[in-house]
Amino acid sequence: MIAGPFCATILGEFGAQVIKIEMPGTGDPLRRYGTISNKGASFSWLSDSRNKKSITLDLHKEKGKEILKKLIAKTDIMIENFRPGTLERWGLGYDEVLKKIKHDLLLIRISAYGQNGPYRDRPGFARLAHGFSGISHLTGTPDGPPLVPGAIALADYLSGLYGAVGALMSFIARSRYGIGQQADVTLYESVLRILDEMIPLYSVEGHIQERMGMEAPKIVPHNHYRAQDGKWVAIACTIDKMFERLAIVMKKPELLNPNKFATMAQRISGREEVNRIVGEWVSSMPRDKIINLCLEGEVPAGPIYNVADIFEDEHYKARETLLNVQDNTLGHITVPNVFPKLSETPGSVDTLGPQLGEHNYEIYRDMLGYSNHEIQLLMDDKVI
Repeated sequence: MIAGPFCATILGEFGAQVIKIEMPGTGDPLRRYGTISNKGASFSWLSDSRNKKSITLDLHKEKGKEILKKLIAKTDIMIENFRPGTLERWGLGYDEVLKKIKHDLLLIRISAYGQNGPYRDRPGFARLAHGFSGISHLTGTPDGPPLVPGAIALADYLSGLYGAVGALMSFIARSRYGIGQQADVTLYESVLRILDEMIPLYSVEGHIQERMGMEAPKIVPHNHYRAQDGKWVAIACTIDKMFERLAIVMKKPELLNPNKFATMAQRISGREEVNRIVGEWVSSMPRDKIINLCLEGEVPAGPIYNVADIFEDEHYKARETLLNVQDNTLGHITVPNVFPKLSETPGSVDTLGPQLGEHNYEIYRDMLGYSNHEIQLLMDDKVI
């Protein structure tokens, strides 16, 4: 529901013409996902469906499939987010049909478990992918249950990113070799790929990483600490030199004694004591003073922000990480800006999520050549 559309959104932000196909009458479920404003607009839809043209088309009907085929003939990339086999059941398989319409078509297929394997037919959402990939097992405190890793749709957004990478890799290959191909992207593999050393470590040593809350398995101190004012600070001393700087900033040079905590191995062994010492120091001052002292001493430290903090931060403002845009329904609304930032061909946010079928005439008449009368007939037959 999110991964495929987000993949298309990324491409649209950098100039691709993205045509969003939706069911007549009901539209995409994302239109009704998440928080709905008092004017009936989904904040998720407005942000995640930006820079798209919306057309309505019922692919269950033969006329709908024929129209899709005409669109495919003019398309570089097709993105689908169905369970495996859906296109094939509709008579729209890649090798059997789509590739014959356009031999170098690029098909990006995003699903929970992939196009093959014993679980291919299972439905799936991000929460299931988090559990299946192992990240939920790693999220939470040692004595607590496995938790959601921050954003509930993390797997969807990661898969959308990997889908965009697959689309661009395939586009480059097509420009070199003139070939079309499919990209098979799964929710669970997108998450699995970012889980540090978990896979190779288990394969060699049989080690199963367990939940550690705010801790890091092989780095101390690498944690969140509560400051005097109740705000939180993140401190990351990933090498001995960084801890040496922290000890100096804390005015505790005795911690660097060769028999104390000079090495990472010593700090890992004495994890509780190290965290207690750092925690007591952080709790003795307000957050911003702690961060300033750390930065002056070249110790990596930063705030744990909530969304209100993000809106007020000067760095976010300087880099224009947040973008204020005008929406016809809600007026001014702030959304995440385009990323990455390209120096010569930057992306842009031209429109937010479109109205259902807003571009029917533009696409069907101006792109595919249907007359106004023909479009009306298709509407009467509920094909579009």
